[in-house]
Parts: sequence; structure tokens; C-alpha cells
Amino acid sequence: MMNEIIISPSILSADFTEFGSAAQEIETSGAPWLHMDVMDGSFVPNLTFGSSLIRDIRKKTKVFLDVHLMIVQPGRYIRKFADAGADGITFHYEAEVHSQKYLAEIRGLGLKAGIAIVPSTPVSILEEVLPFVDLVLIMTVNPGFGGQTLIPECLEKVKKLVEIRQKSGLDFNISVDGGINETTAQKAKEAGANILVVGSAFFDCEDKKSLITKLKAC
Repeated sequence: MMNEIIISPSILSADFTEFGSAAQEIETSGAPWLHMDVMDGSFVPNLTFGSSLIRDIRKKTKVFLDVHLMIVQPGRYIRKFADAGADGITFHYEAEVHSQKYLAEIRGLGLKAGIAIVPSTPVSILEEVLPFVDLVLIMTVNPGFGGQTLIPECLEKVKKLVEIRQKSGLDFNISVDGGINETTAQKAKEAGANILVVGSAFFDCEDKKSLITKLKAC
């Protein structure tokens, strides 16, 4: 999968009163994934939604539900989000002591397991858990709010991760989240990312199907 460019629109940037319609818009746009940012107001300075919304969105769409847990002690909630209908669960290395244990649990539930890091965390800290992941998410903004500008230095972390992957012979995907649009998508892809999480750029665009095509091809 790591050679396939995947666009994952983030429903966090949608109108909160229209989540059902937003999920359907994502599916009809041709995007194969839907990104869901779960925030607890503690790990990041914002509060969004929980497993009940994942369960409701699951009823509205068949696309891959890419659930990103930005919460403290995410291991406590893995089964809850799995039961709600997540297809993949990504949690932050900074938020959990026993990362390998919970990555194995996610995989054991038949889901894709992901690990994420914030801009201040070095890629090197992940080396011991990389054999247990399907996805590494590099935050290209400080998480908590949508509509931010991509931090260019974070793309250097993507390049380092590509080098580690090549040397180790692993085959995990590399995702980027934060400030992704038509311009920055090209730079992210050149750095080696193959999963692009898109928020404001998607929901502010009238022709969403055309945008998805451009993001995949840019």
C-alpha cells in the first residue's frame, strides 16, 4: 500500500451539524479514507468527539475510517473505538508508555495500527516500534486545531522515516496531517508521504472530486 497515494479528508474541518452529509461528501469525492481526530482537551488543547460519532459515521459510509486518537492513555479506549467501527487506529507515542502492547492489540482486532508523533518529537524515537505498525503519522502542525500552516521542517522527518524504512526493510505507510493543500501536498509526496490528511482545503473546495484527483496527481 505504501506506493499508493491515499487522500484522507478530515471530518474535523466539516460543519459539526452536518457530519452525516460530510461523510457522504467524502465518499462521493473518491477519497478512500475518512480521517477522524479524537481530542480530549488534555493531550491537545481542544475537545472534539468520541466513539459514538465513529459509530454513527460508520452507518453513513463504507470508506476506511482512519481514527486518530489525540488523547491521554489511548490504550484504555482501543477496543471501544474498534467496536464503534474504526478500520484503523492511530495513537500518539507521547501519550502511551506501552506502545508496542497497544499496537499489537489493534492488529489483533483486525485493524490497521498507527503511531503518531507531534512536531517536537524526533523520528528516531520510533525505531523500536516500527516493526509493529502499518502507518506512521507525522504531524506537520502542532495538533489541536484545523486550518494551520504546515511546518516545513516536519517534512524532513518524513525523509528520515523513509530512510529508516529502506534500511530496515519494513513496509509501513507514512501519513502527514496539518496544512495539506495542493501546494504542500506535492512537497509532502516528494518527501515520501503516501497518505495525505486534508482538512480545510477539502471542505472549503466546491469541486471536491476534482480536488482529490489533483491531490493524487500533483
